[in-house]
Amino acid sequence: MISRLDLDSLQQRLAGTPLQEWAADLPGQLDEKLTIGHGDLERWGAALNGLPPLSATQIDLLHGLSLDGQSDESSRAALKSALQGLIPWRKGPFDLFGVHIDTEWRSDWKWTRVAPHLDLAGRRVLDVGCGNGYYLWRMLGAGADSVVGVDPNWLFLCQFLALKQFLPELPAWHLPLTLEELPERLEGFDTVFSMGVLYHRRSPIDHLFALKDCLRRGGDLVLETLVVEGDGQQVLVPEDRYAQMRNVWFLPSVPALELWLRRAGFVDVRCVDVNVTSVEEQRSTEWMRYQSLPEFLDPRDHSRTVEGLPAPARAVLTARKP
Repeated sequence: MISRLDLDSLQQRLAGTPLQEWAADLPGQLDEKLTIGHGDLERWGAALNGLPPLSATQIDLLHGLSLDGQSDESSRAALKSALQGLIPWRKGPFDLFGVHIDTEWRSDWKWTRVAPHLDLAGRRVLDVGCGNGYYLWRMLGAGADSVVGVDPNWLFLCQFLALKQFLPELPAWHLPLTLEELPERLEGFDTVFSMGVLYHRRSPIDHLFALKDCLRRGGDLVLETLVVEGDGQQVLVPEDRYAQMRNVWFLPSVPALELWLRRAGFVDVRCVDVNVTSVEEQRSTEWMRYQSLPEFLDPRDHSRTVEGLPAPARAVLTARKP
């Protein structure tokens, strides 16, 4: 599994940057992680081994995530079978050699809302909580120089590696790590993303400080999280679950979130998008058969969750490290 991560090319890419020493230490750190591993790694590894040797001659990462090239019915059947071995697929969608992965989230809709506010040209990017890496590929499509994602979920790593098999030369890497497992004060990325992570943190302002430590001076943060309406002191703390999720701690208002960012030392803080999540954007599919947003909302009133709390609304904020 470690050999699939292509750490050699990552180390070469980061040579001569503030991230060089960190990259040199990664093989040992990831070897230790792999000794713990996951009970399904062998099954997911078998799915990766079942991917047919297709070559992507048509690649579109700008308008979506689409790969195409010469394939036949047999190879497409083998591809679909292997990819189904990595179900559930949550972020996407993907169009791979005629196989459409209809993921739980229409992540392309979110990217369409976020991308107009970004300038990633030539930038070294970190995506914290990157899931299966869907946005990593879209960041490259938007002109990023290189992208590194961290997420401790082994299934998401395997889904990323499935894509990486067809895009081996592109400068994208997914590491099965948490933000807390990165060294302090890395200060080596031009842009850091944290999308869908903050509300899972028991100490959200500490999370903002940790994100800032990953940025070089003048670097940009892109933060997306659940929010509620209200003034600069309005924060929702769920009593127990929120939209059936157990690990949701703080849902601030946009003004409160802007205040948190300023207190954490960011400048040029601005909210660029607020969007109420629809049941068309997050739902169950053939590729993610578990319950999804339609089951998490009050069936009589979609403005409330099943717990009677405000339905999910998400804000995107950008800020800069001075």
